[in-house]
Amino acid sequence: MKKVRLPVVITRDEDGYYVAEVPVLRSCFTQGKTREEALTNIKEVIHLCLENMAEEGEPIPEEFTLEQVEVAV
Repeated sequence: MKKVRLPVVITRDEDGYYVAEVPVLRSCFTQGKTREEALTNIKEVIHLCLENMAEEGEPIPEEFTLEQVEVAV
């Protein structure tokens, strides 16, 4: 099986849960009570998302850039 590296964004929600999402994969997100739990969960969700993409003939994103931008709030 081919290995891929994907960006994962982790934030905390208003209830204190860690939310993990993969912005380059549609509807690929989960949560956990701890950061570690969220990371474990997102790996499982990524696997499911990639399986679904393969079944639908969608390509796996291999090129992407990560940028941080600064805005005034």
